[in-house]
Amino acid sequence: MNNEPEVTLQLAIEHGLTEEEFNLICKKLGRIPNYTELGIFSVMWSEHCSYKNSIALLKTLPRSGGKLLVGAGEENAGLVDIGDGQAIAFKIESHNHPSAVEPYQGAATGVGGILRDIFTMGARPIASLNSLRFGTLDDPRTKFLFEGVVKGIGDYGNSFGVPTVAGEVYFDESYKDNPLVNAMAIGLVETDKVVSAIAKGKGNPVMIVGSATGRDGIHGATFASEEISEKSETKRPSVQVGDPFTEKLLLEATLEIIKENLVVGIQDMGAAGISCSTSEMSAKGKSGMKINLDKVPLREKNMTAYEIMLSESQERMLVVGKKGKENRIKEIFEKWDLNCEIIGEVTEDGILEVEYQGQCKAAIPSIELVLGGGAPVYIRETKEPEYLHYTRNFDLNNIPEPESISECFTKIFSSPNIASKKWVYQQYDSMVMTNTIVGPGLADAAVIYIKGTKKAISTKTDCNGRYVYLNPKTGAMIAVAESARNVVCTGAKPLAITNCLNFGNPYKPEIYWTFKKAIEGISEACRFFNTPVTGGNVSFYNESPSTAVYPTPVIGMVGLIENIDNVTTANFKDEGDLIYLLGEDYEEVGGSEYLKVIHNLVTGEIPKLDLQAEKDLHRILLKLIGMKLIKSAHDISEGGIITALAECCVMNRENQLGAQVKVHVKTREDFSLFSESQSRVIVTVAPENQAKFEEIASKGFTPYCLIGTVGGRSLIVNDQYTFSLRSLSEIYFTSIEKKMTLITGN
Repeated sequence: MNNEPEVTLQLAIEHGLTEEEFNLICKKLGRIPNYTELGIFSVMWSEHCSYKNSIALLKTLPRSGGKLLVGAGEENAGLVDIGDGQAIAFKIESHNHPSAVEPYQGAATGVGGILRDIFTMGARPIASLNSLRFGTLDDPRTKFLFEGVVKGIGDYGNSFGVPTVAGEVYFDESYKDNPLVNAMAIGLVETDKVVSAIAKGKGNPVMIVGSATGRDGIHGATFASEEISEKSETKRPSVQVGDPFTEKLLLEATLEIIKENLVVGIQDMGAAGISCSTSEMSAKGKSGMKINLDKVPLREKNMTAYEIMLSESQERMLVVGKKGKENRIKEIFEKWDLNCEIIGEVTEDGILEVEYQGQCKAAIPSIELVLGGGAPVYIRETKEPEYLHYTRNFDLNNIPEPESISECFTKIFSSPNIASKKWVYQQYDSMVMTNTIVGPGLADAAVIYIKGTKKAISTKTDCNGRYVYLNPKTGAMIAVAESARNVVCTGAKPLAITNCLNFGNPYKPEIYWTFKKAIEGISEACRFFNTPVTGGNVSFYNESPSTAVYPTPVIGMVGLIENIDNVTTANFKDEGDLIYLLGEDYEEVGGSEYLKVIHNLVTGEIPKLDLQAEKDLHRILLKLIGMKLIKSAHDISEGGIITALAECCVMNRENQLGAQVKVHVKTREDFSLFSESQSRVIVTVAPENQAKFEEIASKGFTPYCLIGTVGGRSLIVNDQYTFSLRSLSEIYFTSIEKKMTLITGN
């Protein structure tokens, strides 16, 4: 301790704490903290770990109901019941700041961290997803970030051996300096094998397992709790380094000790490393912990207690074993060639006590460190952003009508936000484990088979940041509704969501107002659809000195298909099939891809959302799918109905079919064709099922109409606009690739 800096208010401020928080720490301890204790408090009370600026609002989300077994904040991941003694564990988290300065490792370790959250619960990961946001592809740095992130995700997931089955990628100037990299994972567990992140039972051994501890990732949690700036490059050491092969071994060893019932609790060492896992597990068990850092396997010399406690080295976990089972636990980890060291024991005094080199380096009541305990909770000032007064009142009728609908459509269809993400997903192994029924690019959501059953899981990530920017509450509701609609289009009943809430600086009243309204929207939609929130992640400070990102509350939805015979994809299937539109168009182009691509505007009131109409659509779709009356289903979203029709024609490269359709125009042709009105789905029906389809559809509350027929080698719209499948396919599958090649010059 003699070599450690003297703790002062200024040093606390440099650690990201406020004067008020430093004084509170002194009051709770009854003394000034030492240097190691200050470091522990700084990471545990950072936004990333404590959720101090968000937890009060997060508690308003629906965290029970439906098939939920484990809700938000209870464990490492959420858990939903799928019957027959099985459950799905799933969660999404951000790794935005690390990816902004070190895209490859930032993205890779984001995948690794979320996978550990799944298997520490006893669940075997069966699928990985992601949600990505970047600047525009004409910017060389964006291209560098995009390439690095995609490669990092692909290399880690492929090496670990989990299929990357779905995701989304959007490009917009607002994400130029601060990309969003959200990783989601799904696992399967038997309900009687679920493990908690808890420490209890006096004398039970506390063990660190997995990789050795180094200096990588120190203060990663506080780095994620500040804005991106020119100084961020100096934070490169705060980005961890991933090792997917070690993680694969860690998975197998962990599931083995769980299967043999050797453990009390397990927690991943993610943000804040040993500090987080020891304090959170102790607090959850209303117990304490005494640990000796001399026992921690290190890969670097002369590490201090401060560095060991704050390191975020990857592929490590904290295990609380059952007393007397230590040797068997060690045997299993040694078999998998992994470190497994007893570093302490569970106590009953509620104190996290840290020893190192014969000295007491920290003695803190664990409850004072954690979310829901002594960590501060704030409700920030709110103020409606000024820009909304302009955007809401913008008269969309003043938008000039385009001279050529065909040219407009071609530009929109080639937009990186619309075009196929083949360049991305071809770098991912989506078929490893052989349970992927529907992989990337073939349906509105991915479908994963549950082996040994007739069931499958459908899953999707979704959010339109422009919508949330223009109307935070409705935009967030639409993110929930569209993710639900996406899984319904595959034949699944929506079960629950996880969310990753990406926003700017919460200390700015306009940002906090937007965050609050988005929470209200998610809450209202989830309650209506009975899809409770199982947990997730809040990522604040997603901004640079020049701009904040669009508010982007990404929704990760999971749905259940009871019978895999009902799995439905989006592409047109057979010549002569009838094309129907379910839902109604209101010619809504506010915040649309059309407005952005053609007129370079992000303005207007976004499409409205009628939750009851959306729910009615889900019900009738699932009924029609269950009765085998529809052959394809694809929701209408960015780019409007003409874009959705074109996607249905060409998305399955092995079976491309044209169509002749007539789209009803109410007032303006451009508005009708490019409208992004919600709660609409294109379905196809075999001619012999037409009467039965219309009989069943007429009993629902969703408007429907016959708009065309599948067939030919072109998409023909309103007898005026003809697009050959060859040209559509060329645009759709090569637009992103061409932009990437143009930038690299390869």
